Amino acid sequence: MATVQALDHYNLRAPRELLDEICAFYRDVVGLRVGPRPTFRRFGYWLYAGERPVLHLGEADPGEICNVDVAGTFNHASFACTDRIAFERRLEKLGVPYRVAHVPQSHQEQLFFRDPAGNGVELIFPMAAR
Repeated sequence: MATVQALDHYNLRAPRELLDEICAFYRDVVGLRVGPRPTFRRFGYWLYAGERPVLHLGEADPGEICNVDVAGTFNHASFACTDRIAFERRLEKLGVPYRVAHVPQSHQEQLFFRDPAGNGVELIFPMAAR
């Protein structure tokens, strides 16, 4: 029987100016790395976590409707991370508002914030020993 093994990547499309802003945000705030991308008909970026291209950014086609007022069922993309304190310092330094959540049942701490297009981002960390 065919089964889904894992989430491979997610894709965001936007006009070029916003696309560049989104790319810089995920690079500078989230810490993903811009890496190799196949040649497609439209401009874009692939952002990597380690060796995996987990975020694909593509320039919207002329006239394509890109709703930057995010609404609907999408809530956030989540990244497993280390060093929550360093991430909080980075977010504060860059003026990115965020909220913290603690999930004792799964031994995780989470930071939630929004990218420049309004998409939700979650960073997950192992819960710090207390």
